[in-house]
Amino acid sequence: MKKRDLHIKFGEAFEAIGETDIPIPQDVLLQLYALYKQASFDHTYPTQLGKEHHLVSAFKANALFQVKNLSPEEAKEAYIELVTKILKDGKA
Repeated sequence: MKKRDLHIKFGEAFEAIGETDIPIPQDVLLQLYALYKQASFDHTYPTQLGKEHHLVSAFKANALFQVKNLSPEEAKEAYIELVTKILKDGKA
């Protein structure tokens, strides 16, 4: 898939998952979070995000660690696949 098409589909997936009423478990939300961050070149460490609980920061850091070897394009593809699966199945 061309970079432009991938970027468009990634944006559409982001909007679609944000508008869904499907309940998404915390572990899947962490996957989406990490894939989004990796895909969008946002490598801000979770502990720098403010006053959130340290445990939440640790889970976010772990999720980011798990996708660190993906290129931004691979992260976008994985994000799109995960969102598509959630929306297709009606559950995460």
